[in-house]
Amino acid sequence: MKKTAITIVFGLFLFSLFAQQGGKQVIYTDKAPKPIGPYSQGILAGNTLYLAGQIAIDPKTGKMDTADIESEIRRVLKNLGKVLSAGGMNYINIVKATIYTTDLKYFKTINAIYGEYFKETPPARETVQVAGLPGKAHVEISAIAVK
Repeated sequence: MKKTAITIVFGLFLFSLFAQQGGKQVIYTDKAPKPIGPYSQGILAGNTLYLAGQIAIDPKTGKMDTADIESEIRRVLKNLGKVLSAGGMNYINIVKATIYTTDLKYFKTINAIYGEYFKETPPARETVQVAGLPGKAHVEISAIAVK
Protein backbone atom coordinates (compact mmCIF):
# COMPACT_ATOMS: atom_id res chain seq x y z
CA MET A 1 0.00 0.00 0.00
CA LYS A 2 2.86 2.36 0.87
CA LYS A 3 4.58 1.69 -2.49
CA THR A 4 1.32 2.42 -4.33
CA ALA A 5 0.92 5.76 -2.53
CA ILE A 6 4.52 6.71 -3.30
CA THR A 7 4.06 5.73 -6.94
CA ILE A 8 0.88 7.83 -7.21
CA VAL A 9 2.52 10.85 -5.57
CA PHE A 10 5.56 10.54 -7.84
CA GLY A 11 3.31 10.20 -10.89
CA LEU A 12 1.36 13.31 -9.89
CA PHE A 13 4.63 15.18 -9.38
CA LEU A 14 5.83 14.23 -12.88
CA PHE A 15 2.45 15.14 -14.36
CA SER A 16 2.45 18.56 -12.68
CA LEU A 17 6.04 19.17 -13.79
CA PHE A 18 5.11 18.28 -17.37
CA ALA A 19 1.98 20.47 -17.20
CA GLN A 20 4.02 23.42 -15.88
CA GLN A 21 6.24 23.21 -18.95
CA GLY A 22 3.18 23.51 -21.14
CA GLY A 23 3.36 19.84 -22.06
CA LYS A 24 6.49 20.31 -24.10
CA GLN A 25 9.81 18.52 -24.07
CA VAL A 26 13.07 19.90 -25.41
CA ILE A 27 14.74 17.56 -27.89
CA TYR A 28 18.52 17.73 -28.08
CA THR A 29 21.22 15.57 -29.61
CA ASP A 30 24.95 16.13 -29.94
CA LYS A 31 24.69 14.35 -33.32
CA ALA A 32 23.22 17.55 -34.80
CA PRO A 33 24.70 21.05 -34.62
CA LYS A 34 24.39 22.82 -31.29
CA PRO A 35 21.94 25.71 -31.42
CA ILE A 36 23.74 28.95 -32.27
CA GLY A 37 21.15 31.08 -30.50
CA PRO A 38 18.37 30.95 -27.91
CA TYR A 39 16.36 28.12 -29.47
CA SER A 40 16.00 24.35 -29.23
CA GLN A 41 16.85 21.81 -31.92
CA GLY A 42 13.36 20.46 -31.47
CA ILE A 43 10.31 20.69 -29.23
CA LEU A 44 8.05 17.69 -28.69
CA ALA A 45 4.51 18.70 -27.75
CA GLY A 46 2.25 15.70 -27.42
CA ASN A 47 2.84 13.62 -30.54
CA THR A 48 4.09 16.58 -32.60
CA LEU A 49 7.76 17.41 -33.05
CA TYR A 50 8.65 20.94 -34.17
CA LEU A 51 12.13 20.99 -35.67
CA ALA A 52 14.21 24.14 -35.78
CA GLY A 53 15.71 25.07 -39.11
CA GLN A 54 18.90 23.19 -39.88
CA ILE A 55 21.79 24.51 -41.92
CA ALA A 56 24.87 22.63 -43.12
CA ILE A 57 26.94 22.77 -39.95
CA ASP A 58 28.98 19.62 -39.42
CA PRO A 59 28.20 18.72 -35.78
CA LYS A 60 31.65 17.15 -35.30
CA THR A 61 33.68 20.17 -36.43
CA GLY A 62 31.18 23.01 -35.95
CA LYS A 63 32.09 24.26 -39.43
CA MET A 64 29.82 24.83 -42.41
CA ASP A 65 29.76 22.09 -45.06
CA THR A 66 29.36 24.24 -48.17
CA ALA A 67 31.90 22.65 -50.52
CA ASP A 68 29.10 22.46 -53.10
CA ILE A 69 25.33 22.83 -53.06
CA GLU A 70 24.70 19.06 -53.18
CA SER A 71 26.80 18.31 -50.09
CA GLU A 72 25.25 21.29 -48.33
CA ILE A 73 21.70 20.05 -48.93
CA ARG A 74 22.63 16.51 -47.85
CA ARG A 75 24.21 17.82 -44.63
CA VAL A 76 21.08 19.88 -43.88
CA LEU A 77 18.86 16.81 -44.32
CA LYS A 78 21.23 14.62 -42.26
CA ASN A 79 21.13 17.18 -39.45
CA LEU A 80 17.33 17.24 -39.61
CA GLY A 81 17.32 13.43 -39.46
CA LYS A 82 19.45 13.39 -36.31
CA VAL A 83 17.00 15.66 -34.50
CA LEU A 84 14.09 13.57 -35.76
CA SER A 85 15.79 10.45 -34.40
CA ALA A 86 16.39 12.12 -31.02
CA GLY A 87 12.65 12.78 -30.91
CA GLY A 88 11.86 9.14 -31.68
CA MET A 89 10.84 9.82 -35.27
CA ASN A 90 12.19 9.68 -38.82
CA TYR A 91 11.60 11.34 -42.19
CA ILE A 92 8.32 9.48 -42.78
CA ASN A 93 6.88 11.35 -39.76
CA ILE A 94 7.40 14.78 -41.34
CA VAL A 95 4.06 16.31 -42.34
CA LYS A 96 5.25 19.84 -43.16
CA ALA A 97 8.60 21.29 -44.24
CA THR A 98 9.83 24.74 -45.12
CA ILE A 99 12.89 25.19 -47.31
CA TYR A 100 14.70 28.51 -47.32
CA THR A 101 17.26 29.18 -50.03
CA THR A 102 19.32 32.21 -50.92
CA ASP A 103 18.77 31.57 -54.64
CA LEU A 104 15.97 29.74 -56.43
CA LYS A 105 18.51 28.64 -59.05
CA TYR A 106 19.15 25.77 -56.56
CA PHE A 107 15.48 24.69 -56.71
CA LYS A 108 16.01 21.78 -59.12
CA THR A 109 18.97 20.43 -57.12
CA ILE A 110 17.12 20.87 -53.82
CA ASN A 111 14.13 18.96 -55.21
CA ALA A 112 16.27 16.11 -56.53
CA ILE A 113 18.09 15.53 -53.23
CA TYR A 114 15.02 16.22 -51.08
CA GLY A 115 13.15 13.63 -53.15
CA GLU A 116 15.69 10.97 -52.13
CA TYR A 117 14.54 11.39 -48.53
CA PHE A 118 10.81 11.54 -49.32
CA LYS A 119 10.12 8.91 -51.97
CA GLU A 120 6.59 8.08 -50.80
CA THR A 121 4.01 10.39 -49.26
CA PRO A 122 6.18 13.52 -49.20
CA PRO A 123 5.14 16.17 -46.69
CA ALA A 124 3.44 19.44 -47.49
CA ARG A 125 6.12 22.02 -48.23
CA GLU A 126 7.03 25.46 -49.44
CA THR A 127 10.31 26.79 -50.75
CA VAL A 128 11.15 30.43 -50.12
CA GLN A 129 13.99 32.54 -51.45
CA VAL A 130 15.52 34.72 -48.74
CA ALA A 131 18.12 37.47 -48.73
CA GLY A 132 20.46 35.62 -46.40
CA LEU A 133 20.85 32.73 -43.96
CA PRO A 134 23.08 32.19 -40.90
CA GLY A 135 26.68 31.18 -41.55
CA LYS A 136 26.41 32.14 -45.22
CA ALA A 137 24.33 29.00 -45.77
CA HIS A 138 22.52 28.60 -49.08
CA VAL A 139 19.81 26.28 -47.72
CA GLU A 140 17.93 25.88 -44.42
CA ILE A 141 15.11 23.44 -43.73
CA SER A 142 12.66 23.38 -40.83
CA ALA A 143 9.91 20.81 -40.32
CA ILE A 144 6.99 19.53 -38.30
CA ALA A 145 6.67 15.79 -37.65
CA VAL A 146 3.86 13.77 -36.10
CA LYS A 147 3.92 10.25 -34.60
